[in-house]
Amino acid sequence: MPGSYTSIAGQSGNTSDSSRGRRRRATRPSKDHAGQASWFSSNVNLVNTIIGAGTLAMPLAMSHMGILLGTVVILWSGMTAAFGLYLQTRCARYLERGKASFFALSQITYPNAAVIFDAAIAIKCFGVGVSYLIIIGDLMPGVVRGFYEGADSVDFLVNRHFWVTVFMLVVIPLAFLRRLDSLKYTSIIALISISYLVVLVVFHFIKGDTLAQKGPVRVIQWGGLTTVLKSFPVIVFAYTCHQNMFSILNEIKDNSHRSTTSVVGSSIGSAAAVYILVAITGYLSFGDNVLGNIVGMYVPSVASTIAKAAIVILVMFSYPLQVHPCRASVDAVLKWRPNTKGTKNSPNSSPSRTVPLLSGGTPQPTARNDTIGELRFAVITTCIIILSYTAAMTISSLDKVLAYVGSTGSTSISFILPGLFYYKISAPDSPHHQRLTKEDDDESADEEEGGNSGSSLLGSSQWRQTMLRKLSLALAIYGFLVMILCLGTNLFFGGSGH
Repeated sequence: MPGSYTSIAGQSGNTSDSSRGRRRRATRPSKDHAGQASWFSSNVNLVNTIIGAGTLAMPLAMSHMGILLGTVVILWSGMTAAFGLYLQTRCARYLERGKASFFALSQITYPNAAVIFDAAIAIKCFGVGVSYLIIIGDLMPGVVRGFYEGADSVDFLVNRHFWVTVFMLVVIPLAFLRRLDSLKYTSIIALISISYLVVLVVFHFIKGDTLAQKGPVRVIQWGGLTTVLKSFPVIVFAYTCHQNMFSILNEIKDNSHRSTTSVVGSSIGSAAAVYILVAITGYLSFGDNVLGNIVGMYVPSVASTIAKAAIVILVMFSYPLQVHPCRASVDAVLKWRPNTKGTKNSPNSSPSRTVPLLSGGTPQPTARNDTIGELRFAVITTCIIILSYTAAMTISSLDKVLAYVGSTGSTSISFILPGLFYYKISAPDSPHHQRLTKEDDDESADEEEGGNSGSSLLGSSQWRQTMLRKLSLALAIYGFLVMILCLGTNLFFGGSGH
């Protein structure tokens, strides 16, 4: 894809159909970069990235907020997360097809801060991946006891280290897959597991076999400011999936605006529906006596044991979804070099010097899994696996660490970076925005020739772009406020992070 529009125009004495054709061909996906992933597999992988074991804590969060406020917060958090994902789809338009990444955007917006952004993503994904392994080690002894009464007589069957090792051997091959689309089948299995958990919670609510343990239920009243602040991060971070959005945009076959927007809407909508259903039915089952893990509150039975096994399957197949963006971010950090004055963005500079990622010259690394060399890919993946395995074997709880990592990493990925990137790259004086706007104007001109009102389309487009830019800045500010709120909650009340 070419650099700024002024650079392109300077190569030709006119802006006739020939130059327009060159621009159209530049933005058209090539066979090398055209994605192969279906809409369904993209949606499944994104939903699996969103929904995790945190679903089981939703009834407790609902008990702190009350049903009305809790439902509003779940919906609001989903809307803000969806807007962050939507901004990522808009930002991807400024990059060559198949080359979208946080690193690529950093290079053309805040190049000297790219290493900070990618380091935050890598640390956040690594921490969540380790927490998944710890959950496996904590739950598997109970699962074995549920199916085999004499499990305690066999030491290794109730040893958390043994089970972490066993499941690590299962996920290692999955962690070495380059394409996110390759994980669609494991994501389907994981979503079947979460579906079982949802059915279990709803079943016990309908059956009414938890009435003996039920406490009072608040519909409108809340449990106080302190408890609400402690639960707010749990809901906000439950939608974090933005680290995999660019991979999905790169791999999806139909990357049209309608297709990518529908992926965002359906995935966030599905997650919100699951969270609300589990939160309300789980809370109504136990009232204010509900605990952080609702599955652990049910009377021991085969059904509840299967539910614990379903959680293990869910987090096991979610682990590779954290390794995928972690690896790309680690690779970007290792390749990062400070930006020099010669690469400063300028509309009058040559394309190869202004925006290497958008030019036809020698591109900089784009920090995607399919661009990493075989040896480098294997080394980085192996290091992530070994370090996460070592951490899971030596640390029994990551609550405190995840609280702070989630407060900074999740808010950065979900709100701050998408908002800042789009606000910067869509500035009217940005050469990248001028190029894209010119292409949109050409399309509007073509539509006018076809009988549509070009002036009305142009005016509507400009108004939407202006509003979208203002909202992107608002999202970034909101992200900073959420970060401050969550860090303060962790510091004073000992909150939790995703």
